[in-house]
Amino acid sequence: MTEIPTETLVTVFGGSGFLGRHVVRALARAGYRIRPAVRRPDLAFHLQPLGRVGQIHPVQANLRYPASVEAAVRDADVVINLVGILFERGKQRFEAVHAQGAANVARAAAAVGARVIHVSALGADPGSPALYARTKAAGEAAVLTAAPDATIFRPSILFGPEDDFFNRFAAMARMSPVLPLVGGGETRFQPVFVGDVAQALLKATRGGAKGGTIYELGGPGVKSFRELMEYVLAVTERRRLLVPLPFGLARLQARFLQYMPTPLLTPDQVELLRSDNVVSPAALAEGRTIAALGIEPAALEAIVPSYLWRFRKTGQFRGRVA
Repeated sequence: MTEIPTETLVTVFGGSGFLGRHVVRALARAGYRIRPAVRRPDLAFHLQPLGRVGQIHPVQANLRYPASVEAAVRDADVVINLVGILFERGKQRFEAVHAQGAANVARAAAAVGARVIHVSALGADPGSPALYARTKAAGEAAVLTAAPDATIFRPSILFGPEDDFFNRFAAMARMSPVLPLVGGGETRFQPVFVGDVAQALLKATRGGAKGGTIYELGGPGVKSFRELMEYVLAVTERRRLLVPLPFGLARLQARFLQYMPTPLLTPDQVELLRSDNVVSPAALAEGRTIAALGIEPAALEAIVPSYLWRFRKTGQFRGRVA
């Protein structure tokens, strides 16, 4: 029987988000004490039922303010940083969150002797035309400078009941007769189940991942953007026109769409779509994958239909394609 590490404290920055909820649940089931560090603790009450009374204690922290980060990591044994943004708004800039914020977390954790686990993104590249990818790479470099034994994870797009990928396009297909394929829909992805990424983080928390190493996390299948859209339409039983959208035209449209409260597309995201989002041959050859951690990743076909059924005209009942 595994010993429950009840005295081990794990601070999780971004613990109330999509990935964060799954990470907190996995840590709670393993018996850890958890301190989710979030900007709005009053909006993190949904985490409490995931653990025992007193096991999960949210605190306020903002990666842009080092003092709040230092307070959040005080007495922690392990520090996990999940914070990331997909578009910029106000003071939430890529540089401030992905690069400087990651540096603040790593330095604060190193100061108290806590192990660091950092979640970046597949495609992080200092030479990328996308600012998102460049700042993710800058964050990784800052983390390894402050904490050379840190473990870094780069997941591909995440899927799960609350995801922002399959749910978003299924919602679009419900309202729009057309789904655009940026760059012709040729960009390849390797979607990974959010629960599997949470298990990888739990494995690292237990010391089962190599320090000073960057792991690339992808699911068992590689699909093009077109294939993913076709799959969404098949699961939701919708007939919609898939229209190729050249990168130049997509970037022009994104210049206007980026000002929506939750942008459908930004110019930076268009740049991201110019590169595939899959596990690299180097990571496969060097054993820096989810399989190397002893985790067999779930296929999207086994998970996605369990939550996309709500976008069908007939709901849970099988019906005629509309």
